[in-house]
Amino acid sequence: MTYRIITRTEKNRGRRRFLGFLLYINKRKNTDFRRAKILFLLFKQNKKTPILYFFFRSIADSNPIMLTVSVKWQKEVFKSVEIDTSQPPYVFKCQLYDLTGVPPERQKIMVKGGLLKDDADWSTVGVKQGQKLMMMGTADEVVKAPEKGPVFMEDLPEEEQVASLGHSAGLFNLGNTCYMNSTVQCLHSVPELKSSLVKYSHSGRSNDLDQTSHMLTVATRDLFNELDKSVKPVAPMQFWMVLRKKYPQFSQLHNGVFMQQDAEECWTQLLYTLSQSLRSPGSSVNVDTVKDLFGIELASRIHCQESGEESSETESTYSLKCHISQEVNHLHEGLKHGLKSELEKASPALGRSAIYFKESRINGLPRYLTIQFVRFFWKRESNQKAKILRKVDYPLELDVYDLCSDELRKQLEGPRQILRDEEGKKLGLKANEKSSSSKDGDVKMTDAEGSSNAGGESSVAASQEGVPAGKETCLTGIYDLVAVLTHKGRSADSGHYVAWVKQENGKWIEFDDDNPIPQREEDIVKLSGGGDWHMAYICMYKARTVSM
Repeated sequence: MTYRIITRTEKNRGRRRFLGFLLYINKRKNTDFRRAKILFLLFKQNKKTPILYFFFRSIADSNPIMLTVSVKWQKEVFKSVEIDTSQPPYVFKCQLYDLTGVPPERQKIMVKGGLLKDDADWSTVGVKQGQKLMMMGTADEVVKAPEKGPVFMEDLPEEEQVASLGHSAGLFNLGNTCYMNSTVQCLHSVPELKSSLVKYSHSGRSNDLDQTSHMLTVATRDLFNELDKSVKPVAPMQFWMVLRKKYPQFSQLHNGVFMQQDAEECWTQLLYTLSQSLRSPGSSVNVDTVKDLFGIELASRIHCQESGEESSETESTYSLKCHISQEVNHLHEGLKHGLKSELEKASPALGRSAIYFKESRINGLPRYLTIQFVRFFWKRESNQKAKILRKVDYPLELDVYDLCSDELRKQLEGPRQILRDEEGKKLGLKANEKSSSSKDGDVKMTDAEGSSNAGGESSVAASQEGVPAGKETCLTGIYDLVAVLTHKGRSADSGHYVAWVKQENGKWIEFDDDNPIPQREEDIVKLSGGGDWHMAYICMYKARTVSM
């Protein structure tokens, strides 16, 4: 007689486990007889040496007996269920599992003497031909097919595809229009500007607004709307045509091809047009949306050392200038240089021209602070704009408190203390008792929303989302980077512009014309210059605010 042994290794200590299964040794002596042996292998592993136990059982030298029974389970009766008495009861339970869905370990089959065990001997169980057995047990939950099949992104409506992507579409380059594309992508990231444009209607042109400005505003609104709803790149043909009609300098040709233009000039001209069109007609207060969002109030002191004359003036601008020199290595240093200047003008006291020194301070902050790196200058030798490649670092978080006037600083102190306390709470630090008690601790940090005035406070509070009624949104002088417009190349009339924009989900996207590319935040601050790679030309920061 021949034996075939199957073994498996069991690593659970101190437990005996059934490892072998029914092994048949088929060696027929004639057509009526079959001789079989069943080998059970039990394996027990202790801390030192595994021990094998062999248990042999003989089965009568005869053909296996087949029984037919019926099984009642709950309200169902399964008739003509066969039992092979040469197999252990576990095999029978597997048959019932196929019929009822009740796993063998949950099955309780009533037989003579109690419950049917997995390794019982059929000869001692006493099951008879045609007997009716009772089974109890809970079936596995049937996995239902989903009501809706899998939906692929390509099959979703285009607006849902945009939401799934987490960023808007790119813009086709229509021929040296990367300066325009990058400008549009940066301004498109300002939700308050998009909201104002949505409210602007085709018939909303006021009498003092020229037709081309109206057309450019409508084209901007339609382009923003198309970017929000499209997954595929958008061709800004209508916007480009109206932009060239409004500002003919963008129509310059060289050898029959449209020339590269300055993105900062496009940015400034577009904001100027929108500032004229996005006013609130008919209201007692003529709200300038663009000024509220981007306008910076400067208070300047002008004095002449030669004559002793001194005067002051205020002015509004849409951006601060970061002047670059050998001493400037960081954005903050460049901003300080940009707020100081020399000018030559006629002196009434001297009766001739004299040198005046102008020193400016920020007297009113916007919700979105735009900073231009003054990288281009006119080079007489080559008769063209040259580029300063010097590396100037800029931060993800910018604090302009020390660039503000004394009056504005006093107004910022309260909100700044509240902001520090709120950030300290997140870190588990105890809040300043004086500042927290001044407002009864009822303070909420928000994004910059609402109309801000020169004092850095919101003139519209109750209507702002996320700001409780009766409270005001106050600026703190601290800003977070949300967009960077870069230039690659050595001349303003050539090279390539790209927009790097922070999305609402916190992720950064590089908009290289029609190709949006995800980027890491740590790579954004590396666009600081020092070579021929992309370097920051315009940075846009969003105000960090608190509601009081």
